[in-house]
Amino acid sequence: MNNLSNSTSPYLLQHADNPVNWFPWTEEALAKAQSENKPIFLSIGYAACHWCHVMAHESFEDPETAQLMNEKFINIKVDREERPDLDSIYMAATVALSGSGGWPMSVFLTPDLKPFYAGTYFPPIRRNNMPSFREVLLSLANTWEKEHEKVVETAQKVTANLQQQSILTLDTFELDQGHLDSAVSSLAESYDWNYGGWGNAPKFPQHMTIEYLLRRHVSDNTHALKPALHALKAMVRGGLYDVVGGGFSRYSTDNNWLVPHFEKMLYDNALLISNYLHAWQITKEPLFERIVKESIEFISREMTHPEGGFYSSLDADSEGVEGKFYVWTAEEIKSVLREDYEFFQSAYGFNERGNWEGSIVLQRALDDSTLSTRFQLDIEHVTDKLTVSHSKLLTRRNERIRPATDDKILTSWNGLMLATISEAARVFNGTQAGENYLTMATRNAGFLLNSLRPKRKLRRSWREGKTTDEVFLEDYGALILGLIELYQTDFNNRWFSAALELADEMIKSFSDPQGGFFDTPSEGELLVYKPKDLQDNAIPSGNALACEALLKLSAINSNGLFRTIAENSLNKVAKTVIRYPTSFGRWLSAGDFATAKVKQVAVLGNANDKSFELLIQTLRKNFQPNVVIAASAYPPPKDSPSLLVDRTLVGNKSTAYVCEGFVCLQPVTTPEDLQNQL
Repeated sequence: MNNLSNSTSPYLLQHADNPVNWFPWTEEALAKAQSENKPIFLSIGYAACHWCHVMAHESFEDPETAQLMNEKFINIKVDREERPDLDSIYMAATVALSGSGGWPMSVFLTPDLKPFYAGTYFPPIRRNNMPSFREVLLSLANTWEKEHEKVVETAQKVTANLQQQSILTLDTFELDQGHLDSAVSSLAESYDWNYGGWGNAPKFPQHMTIEYLLRRHVSDNTHALKPALHALKAMVRGGLYDVVGGGFSRYSTDNNWLVPHFEKMLYDNALLISNYLHAWQITKEPLFERIVKESIEFISREMTHPEGGFYSSLDADSEGVEGKFYVWTAEEIKSVLREDYEFFQSAYGFNERGNWEGSIVLQRALDDSTLSTRFQLDIEHVTDKLTVSHSKLLTRRNERIRPATDDKILTSWNGLMLATISEAARVFNGTQAGENYLTMATRNAGFLLNSLRPKRKLRRSWREGKTTDEVFLEDYGALILGLIELYQTDFNNRWFSAALELADEMIKSFSDPQGGFFDTPSEGELLVYKPKDLQDNAIPSGNALACEALLKLSAINSNGLFRTIAENSLNKVAKTVIRYPTSFGRWLSAGDFATAKVKQVAVLGNANDKSFELLIQTLRKNFQPNVVIAASAYPPPKDSPSLLVDRTLVGNKSTAYVCEGFVCLQPVTTPEDLQNQL
């Protein structure tokens, strides 16, 4: 047993029985490196990382390798999901030193935390032009002892370069609608019309880019919708999307979205479900509605804590084999589906040989219309038969040994999912699904504001009643956005008040005097430099989330300071955002909101008045990303958004006020008049 057994991170707990004398990133470990003058081996990964498991099995569980590590290094394990600040800093170092990055990340530091050598996965024996891990350890230990000054000099140069890169000198530039449309043109030109998406394998779902295109379609850009819908349909045929159980894997290893890297991450599902929800609102295609409902059902079934928080991820591996839980043989499918086997086989186009390493990854070959013609069934019957087949296969799959669940609960990832499920609750309002989603959302928000905000101090991570000490900008930004969406769903002032309070805390703790925000709080731990990552990565940039959150709060609550801070932040990155649109999708969406003629709608009504509900429903029929809504029974409580202040009922009827650009239209009392104003 080493020093990881009390961690809140399942990733660190996976290594608690290694013969390596691991430490978490603590003052104790850093002080030990200083007092013993030993280099630090910093290993960064996450619980669902396949190659992290491989390196652990090959090297960290090996007694001889562990003995070498323990003698020559202070060994520190970090969960990148709990410490995105360390991950960001040392990923930049890894790329600078080795030319590429990824996880597991293997970084060697001086006792004062400066990197001097880095890589990712190292094999146990020399392989594929890669040195063995033990060779690396022996070489670096020898260099540390015999060429110490050279190592220190290298570390200082690398750190100085990283520090210089972190000092952003960005020109102020104001976005307009023309710039946003030029970004759409760039995205359409670089789109992969053969396979869908952007770039080559491995192909990641560009959810933030797709979201931006859907927004621009609503803003009347005629070129934005086609690539967005093409990408959504390409990804959902199966492989990346789990057609049996719902939900999306992290990325595809091939161009055709067939063979995923099988781990399922909460953030991917939050952002992709949102894409499909908005696509359904725009097109009303049943496919998109089905994906939303199946995927939220997956989150409810497999990634929800009994108290309402959402888990971080499901592993790619089960029984030590990647993808084993998700793939099939033709014989097994036949035994489950029996008389429906031929129909299902036609739908998915598989054969006895399989399509991946002798197994079958399910991906649709024929659409419902073609199946309808071939089997002389109506479309509804085709859909029903497939649903029944998926259900039977899911029942059989649930008998298998499940992949491990990373059951820590992260504030930022939960905030993203909270926003998505809150929106889904109002889109499907009046249905059983909508009621279920609202229950999920309110339980989640309550959990985050209680368990992840002990003594009114927001925290990053929670597991089994324990929180970490850290918190980051992305946690604030994502949670504020989630609370804003939930407020606009049930109009409970608790969520709005909490969002305002968190926004004030965020500005106080994270503001950069040069504009925008740092990723770590002003009172945070002193690292080799203060990270400020503006580019969207697997999840949106914390700065982009903060910008969007302040813009929306300003629109709902008429707060000029919030608007000024957000615009200043956006203008600092605007040139870069337009130049590299696939890397700044969330910023583009924030820019779309900032430059749009945002409609602010206030609705007041009498308790239990059906016309009040009809006005609200009018606002929810379509995807309207640049509309914000505040609503209340009349008179509104004192802690209501300022959008509701000094509004009265017209003729004692439920009344809607539509405002745009500091001007309000005549108040209306009927859904038809409200629709005309929208």
